[in-house]
Amino acid sequence: MKILTKEEEQEHYRATVTGGLMGGVTGTAAGALGVYGATARYPTFRALTLPFKAFLIASSGTFAAIIAADSYSRRFEASKHPEKNYRDEQETIQEQIASQRTTKEKAMQWCGDNRYSLVFGSWVASISVAMGIINRNPYQTTQQKLVQARVWAQGATLAAVIISLAFEGSDRMSKTGRWETVKILDPNDPEHKHYIEKKIHHERYAGEDQWMDMVEAEEQRIKERERAVKEREEADKKAGKVSKATKQHASNLEKGKPEESKDEKLNAA
Repeated sequence: MKILTKEEEQEHYRATVTGGLMGGVTGTAAGALGVYGATARYPTFRALTLPFKAFLIASSGTFAAIIAADSYSRRFEASKHPEKNYRDEQETIQEQIASQRTTKEKAMQWCGDNRYSLVFGSWVASISVAMGIINRNPYQTTQQKLVQARVWAQGATLAAVIISLAFEGSDRMSKTGRWETVKILDPNDPEHKHYIEKKIHHERYAGEDQWMDMVEAEEQRIKERERAVKEREEADKKAGKVSKATKQHASNLEKGKPEESKDEKLNAA
């Protein structure tokens, strides 16, 4: 985890607030235009109370502000991250796997990755469909139609949430949601024909497993340094033995023992 300085914290705060304000203004404007258009076009919407219309406009602004603030925050972090162009091993493997999936598998994977967005979309779609169907009933008031449409939308959303939780629980029980054993091309095969099995972790967001690759690379560097130190120590020991034999040879020459000096030299070699 990168520790931010005070200046970087302030920059991150300003970027997030700027994104939130821009998104809030844009969302509020879009919500106001939508409410204005719906009021002019649909009599049912025109009958809504003013507080409810204000709630719809404020909800649009709040939703857009949250999304924009998060987007600006992530963009700032990406710009400041020292490894922003780093592509980790898991990401490369997952791209290989994605290229081998069928259309059905890709669709299922997309639904699993966007399950919560689909839940929100199901709420919007269900309340729209319910309003379209219930609005045909001339014997109900506008408030009754809204209540009934909301009940239908809540039921559909609850069903979508239960299905999503069932998929999540199934993934955790089978351990296929995050970890999976797959076959990939052997990176050491120059012809790229040999496949090997590898256990991979599905990232919930880009770069989630980057730390594992960084730790592995650091461990490899530590091992290489230790091996280099060991080789240098062995070389120093050998150099020390040669130096000691050379000194002994010179001493024997001074004492007049050429044969012993010759034997020492042979032993040192």
